Amino acid sequence: MIQYPEIDPVAFSVGPLQVHWYGLMYLVGILGGWFLLARRSYRADAPVDRKQVDDLIFYVACGVIIGGRTGYALFYGMDQLLANPLWLFYIWQGGMSFHGGFLGVMVAMWLYGRKVDRHPMDLLDFIAPVVPIGLGMGRLGNFIGQELWGRASDVPWAMVFPKDPSGLARHPSQLYQAFFEGLVLFLILYLFSMKPRPRYAVSGLFLLFYGIFRFGVEFFRQPDAHLGFDLFGWMSRGQLLSLPMIVAGCILFYIAYRQPSPGSASSASPAPKSTPGKSGKTRKRKKK
Repeated sequence: MIQYPEIDPVAFSVGPLQVHWYGLMYLVGILGGWFLLARRSYRADAPVDRKQVDDLIFYVACGVIIGGRTGYALFYGMDQLLANPLWLFYIWQGGMSFHGGFLGVMVAMWLYGRKVDRHPMDLLDFIAPVVPIGLGMGRLGNFIGQELWGRASDVPWAMVFPKDPSGLARHPSQLYQAFFEGLVLFLILYLFSMKPRPRYAVSGLFLLFYGIFRFGVEFFRQPDAHLGFDLFGWMSRGQLLSLPMIVAGCILFYIAYRQPSPGSASSASPAPKSTPGKSGKTRKRKKK
C-alpha cells in the first residue's frame, strides 16, 4: 500500500475567497488547450485563424462549464435537482460530468460555427486533440480533492484516502483516468491529427478511445453511492454513458473514410478539364 500524499485541496486563499486545486486544474487545461490551438491555427487546414482562437476557447469553456454542470445534475443528481432546482447553480459544491460537458461543447461549436460560417464538425475536429489536456488536469484535481476514488483493492499501489470514512485501501482511479483519458488519449489524437484528416475522423477517434478508456477504468472506480450499478449488477452509470460514445465514434470514423467529406483535404478533386477553341468555348465533337 502507498501512503496517500495528502495535499490541501485549497491552493490559496484571498480573504474569504478560497481557490481550490480542482478549479486551478481546469484553468491549466484551458490555457494549455488555448496555447496548442493558437499554434495549430497557422496550419493551412485550420478552420479558424489565430485571432478567432480566443473566441473559440471562450465558447469551449462556456460549453464545458454549463454542459458539465447540467449534465451532472441530469445524469447523477436528478433527485437533488428535483428537490431544489437552484442546486444546479451551486457550482462551488462540485459536481461536473464529462458527458454533459461534451454535449455542451457540441452546442457551443454549433453556435460558434454559425457565427463564423464554419461547419461545426470542422471545429470539433480542430479542438478534439487538446481536450485530453483538460481531462487529465481535471482528474488530477479529483485526486488532490480526494473525489471519485477507486474500489477497494489489495494491489501494492492501493491508497487509503483520509476523507474515506470506511478507511479502505483503494485503487487511485483518478490517476488511472488522468493517464489514459489525459496523456494517452492526447498522444493518440495529437499524433493522428498532425496530418490533414477527413471531416469527422478526429472527432470519431476521440469518441471511440475516450469511450473505451472510460468504460475500462470504471471497473476500478467506486460507483456513486446513491447510484450504484445501472445494469447487470456491474455496469456503472459512467460505463452506460460511454457506450453511445463508442458507437458514435465508430460511425463517425466509418463516415470519414467511407467517402471524402465536404471540406476535407481528401475531398478536393480537380475539375474536369476542357479544350477551349479559338472562340474560347469548348469544342464539341461532332457525332458521325
